[in-house]
Amino acid sequence: MTVRVGPLGDRDGFYVADDGPGIPPDERPRIFEAGYTTSSEGTGFGLSVVMSVVNAHGWSVWFVESDDGGARFEITTESDH
Repeated sequence: MTVRVGPLGDRDGFYVADDGPGIPPDERPRIFEAGYTTSSEGTGFGLSVVMSVVNAHGWSVWFVESDDGGARFEITTESDH
């Protein structure tokens, strides 16, 4: 799997994207919930911690599908995406 990080061209912020299997559409609404995981070995706290830290700094985090079909997280200074 390849992970890319880069600036958002049209707004303040950056993205983190991969070319992995992505996140099924029916699971996407829950990915930032504490305890949500698809791994039998995971705690499910990773993305909820990311969201807490991002929000504590007045930013927002959004999930969109990457160009390669994997996951892409956009961290921006905007409250609406």
